[in-house]
Amino acid sequence: MLAFSLSLPLTRLAVESLDPWFVAFGRAAGAGILSAGYLVLSSRRQAAGALRSSPVEGGAWPTVAQLRRLVVVAVGVVIGFPLFTSIALTQATAAHGAVVIALLPATTAVFAVVRGGERPSARFWLAAGAGFAAVLGFVAVSGGMVGGFRASDLWFLAAVVVCALGYAEGGALARELGGARTICWALVLALPVTVPLAVITAHGLAAAGVIAWLCFAYLTVISQFLGFFAWYAGLARGGVARIGQVQAVQPVLTLTWSAFLLREHVDVVTVVVAAVVLGCVVLTQRAR
Repeated sequence: MLAFSLSLPLTRLAVESLDPWFVAFGRAAGAGILSAGYLVLSSRRQAAGALRSSPVEGGAWPTVAQLRRLVVVAVGVVIGFPLFTSIALTQATAAHGAVVIALLPATTAVFAVVRGGERPSARFWLAAGAGFAAVLGFVAVSGGMVGGFRASDLWFLAAVVVCALGYAEGGALARELGGARTICWALVLALPVTVPLAVITAHGLAAAGVIAWLCFAYLTVISQFLGFFAWYAGLARGGVARIGQVQAVQPVLTLTWSAFLLREHVDVVTVVVAAVVLGCVVLTQRAR
């Protein structure tokens, strides 16, 4: 979650110099190439007997049913969320984007119930709702929702829905494929879409500065690739609805990074809300 908390501020910096469509599809294409290499190396190690097989890791290739579910993951976290947030962040600040993160935990839990058949307890929903309310109130007071409903809010809202769907589907699928192979296969399946669109939108690249490219590199390697290894593994082991509530910490971290990197003001309220949200997360982890 610490790795993901940097995504919005760094995307905001990247889209100042790079086309938002290129940022979205370029990071996915780059991560897809890395994923292809990872899958090839993993299959070779398995074939050589260096990697012990297990029921979770499964065979070298996903089944047809798993491929269908991987398409859902790709649409949600490989294409949808990066694209929608990149477009939104050309019109709004990273602090405003924290509203997205505030909505993700509850939305992910809903998809976990609908698609995964999970049944969290009433205590879980109360704690999750309290964390949601605390973070949403914080970003509203901090300016995230001041000024009325804007076009960027539609992009953020769309990003929440597709990302939550991708989290829930990917977390459930990771129980069969493993966290690393789930995101890698989703990225590889998306390559026929992401590579051509990355090439088409790759204009004005020479004018981008070092900072923009460093942000793009982080988004590609960490946010879109390595970060999901641990995230999907955690969702698979602890349950999508319950572990997904760890996302409630992300808006506070995102606002902290926004203040540090984008020089936005952060006051003592941030610390107080962070403590409240962390407390709610602890309660969701204890709820059964």
